[in-house]
Amino acid sequence: MTDSSNPRHARTGKHIDLGKLDRVVAQARQAREERAAGYRDQALKLYPWVCGRCGREFDHQNLRELTVHHKDMDHDNNPQDGSNWELLCLYCHDNEHQKYEEHLAAIAAGRAGAGGAGAAGNGKVATHKPFGDLAALLKGGG
Repeated sequence: MTDSSNPRHARTGKHIDLGKLDRVVAQARQAREERAAGYRDQALKLYPWVCGRCGREFDHQNLRELTVHHKDMDHDNNPQDGSNWELLCLYCHDNEHQKYEEHLAAIAAGRAGAGGAGAAGNGKVATHKPFGDLAALLKGGG
């Protein structure tokens, strides 16, 4: 007897145990929340309660709107000195992640500014070297 409402694994074709999947997801969420609570508490002790982007100040009444942003986007990189964290309000934090998503999309589309294309994305590379003769000028004394 098979349950046709139970999805099948794409590779093996076996039915997926939704109960087990729910338990794994719940455990992962709980672990993430515990990890986040640990570094959030640390960050709130290390840094003033001010958004690092817009400068908005926070107090105990609105502190829930202040988030910890991981500068390298790796939520598992949590050094004790807080060097990978910055406090951002909800809005600036969302904006920061949106910019990162747009950056990844640009890379995927082959338009990365550092990938050889010009800053304007037109494929031209700057060749002018404004300080190219500086060393010779300094050696010549004038």
